[in-house]
Amino acid sequence: MVIGYEESSQLDVEPAKYFVLVTKREKRACRSCEDLGVVSAPLPPRIIEKCLASDRIVIDTVVSKYCNHTPLHRQSMILQRDIGLEISRATLDGWVLKVGELLIPMVAAMRRELITGTYIQADETPVDVQTRERRGRNHQAYLWQFSRPGGTVVFDFRLGRGRDGPKRFLGQFEGILQTDGYAAYDQIGGPRMVHAGCWSHARRQFFEAVQLNPRDPVATPIVARMDELFAVDAGARRKTLTTAARHIRRQEIARPLLDDIRSKIEAAQSAALPSSALSRACQYALSLWRKLTQFLEYPELELSNNLAENSMRPVALGRKNWLHIGSPRAGPKVAAILSVVESCRRLRISVRDYLAAILPGLADVAIRRLPSLTPSAWAAHI
Repeated sequence: MVIGYEESSQLDVEPAKYFVLVTKREKRACRSCEDLGVVSAPLPPRIIEKCLASDRIVIDTVVSKYCNHTPLHRQSMILQRDIGLEISRATLDGWVLKVGELLIPMVAAMRRELITGTYIQADETPVDVQTRERRGRNHQAYLWQFSRPGGTVVFDFRLGRGRDGPKRFLGQFEGILQTDGYAAYDQIGGPRMVHAGCWSHARRQFFEAVQLNPRDPVATPIVARMDELFAVDAGARRKTLTTAARHIRRQEIARPLLDDIRSKIEAAQSAALPSSALSRACQYALSLWRKLTQFLEYPELELSNNLAENSMRPVALGRKNWLHIGSPRAGPKVAAILSVVESCRRLRISVRDYLAAILPGLADVAIRRLPSLTPSAWAAHI
């Protein structure tokens, strides 16, 4: 007689299964309307028409490379090793570039979302590109990242690091632009654009001076006071304060802190050796002081653009694996994929679900409909 059961649970896994999906469509003929001939239901839209791989396999290839940082040649080897399926790296590359090509108009709509807003954080990172002109050596290009905290992220591929990149991307943007101290971000945007600085970069300069001399009696107190400044916003996040409430807190606590920090930096500058790390840190902070204190006037402004830097980390991880971009023409396509992947991560939506929802038939979608299909618009309706 069974009187009950002893149960135990364990996490298990079922490896991915590859199979041939067969779609059958009825063919019909109408005797009384011979002019129509034989007709059948149309196939549903595909990401790549007449491709022997399903949409899910194409999306899995993109996600594996740009989310899991698995190079295409390694994906090809895994398929061969695990299931005996031979798909060349060139074929996988063709799928990825097609997805990037389809996403370029979408990313243009995402760019318009950003520049019609009021606040953008920006940063840039190098990426190697293969070119015919420099056989045996890669060209160092750049991915410029523009984003809004908690919102859309757009990567813009440029062959150089000059001012022309952000100037073209931002156009006549007249909101807040938060960056580090790189001069290329100066003299761009509309006449009323507000330039804001990053306290993490300013702190980093003094922290490096402390690392060189842990007992530095000048730099150490400055770093400590900057930490108190960050603690003001950290406390606001813990208490889930609104932007308006955080603004009041900043006026009460951060403003006096800033006066003390500046006086300490000015005193340190007068005493430091001109070529020392401490002197360079003081010069950096004081030269950008106006930009660093903009957060007192603009409540939505964050103390740092760390979120923008964090968006660069997946690029840095991937770069160590896939090493370079295959050609300058592939650069904008890679940037488009990275824009969607990072935007989905920021918005906490599934990259697979998003790509599966918008990619099939995207080439035939009217440009005016694209703003309703961006990651932020899609996230708002799921």
